[in-house]
Amino acid sequence: MEILNFIIPFIVLLTIVVFVHEYGHYYFARKYGVGVTDFSIGFGRELFGINDKNGTRWKFCLIPLGGYVKFFGDRNVFSQAEQAELLKRYNESDRKKLFVVKPLYQRSLIVFGGPLANFILAIIIFAFIYMFSGKDFTPAKISEVQENSPAFSSGLKVNDVITEINDNKISSVLEVSTHINATTNENVEIKVLRNEQELSFIIEPKEVMSEDNLGNKVKRKIIGIKISPLNNEFDKQKLGPTKAMYYALGETWFVTKTTLKFVGSMFQGKGDSSQLGGPIRIAKITGQVAQFGLIAFLSIMAYISISLGLINLFPIPLLDGGHLMFYAFEKILGKPLSQKTQEGFFRIGLILLFSLMFFSPFLSPHIQHRENQRHHNPG
Repeated sequence: MEILNFIIPFIVLLTIVVFVHEYGHYYFARKYGVGVTDFSIGFGRELFGINDKNGTRWKFCLIPLGGYVKFFGDRNVFSQAEQAELLKRYNESDRKKLFVVKPLYQRSLIVFGGPLANFILAIIIFAFIYMFSGKDFTPAKISEVQENSPAFSSGLKVNDVITEINDNKISSVLEVSTHINATTNENVEIKVLRNEQELSFIIEPKEVMSEDNLGNKVKRKIIGIKISPLNNEFDKQKLGPTKAMYYALGETWFVTKTTLKFVGSMFQGKGDSSQLGGPIRIAKITGQVAQFGLIAFLSIMAYISISLGLINLFPIPLLDGGHLMFYAFEKILGKPLSQKTQEGFFRIGLILLFSLMFFSPFLSPHIQHRENQRHHNPG
């Protein structure tokens, strides 16, 4: 039964995130007159489905680990390279519904629509949380500095108020550990307010293994401080729509930016591979977080939605970013790449895609540190 507590929330979450992603493709396809024959959640054998008045089959399939939208006339991933042959198969009316005959900018928007929808979903979720649950604005005031710690050696003192970490404004006590752990450099720059004077410190965090509030072993970066709100009361405020949207955009941008930095550090050999997590680990974390309630579940949905949007923009064949890369070549060359060239790219892309399926560096660091910060203070 315990495994169901992980699998069910994960499948529910993944279904919603994948549906939104595929609907982004579907929306722009319909907007530009492209026929859509299939809208599938999952792969493999169809479990159930319905046909709409436009001829689209909306269906759920056996393996719920993804989804796809199939356009009218698409036989395989090389349809673009077979455009002349494809046009001969259809009459003039049907040709207008073909994806391959649409202008380059329309095809690009249809492909980009999926990741775009994921980012929009994350922004809406964050804004919803800030409006109806609230956002914390408790000042990050240091209540304790451990002796012989990196913070102690650098000169941080009790009652210092942390205002910035690595040029990121700190508006809440809950953001301190997140920004320290998000750094891909050896040192972090921390700015504090002390007696109305702003001071800057360069600190090298210490890495330690600890157990998070979900019971998982994680490697954390600490500087040796404790931050406790006055009387243990947090300043949580419900925001209006404009402010909520502002902070939602900021959170989405922060997660996107730091994720890309983390991926870059992995390519440079500097990233921490222990922070990688595939579907099994992500499913476990999803189930654990879901036990904290709806807001926690929505939060992790937003982070995974950003992750799905980002990974699909990677310039890897078979992903949306790979198709956009081909369109860039088409723009430069004035014609689509040949089928033989695309086949070579897709073979490489298939290998990379399987690697990404089992090692997802874009998820675990943000999910774990963000959710943990809702329950304990930075170290």
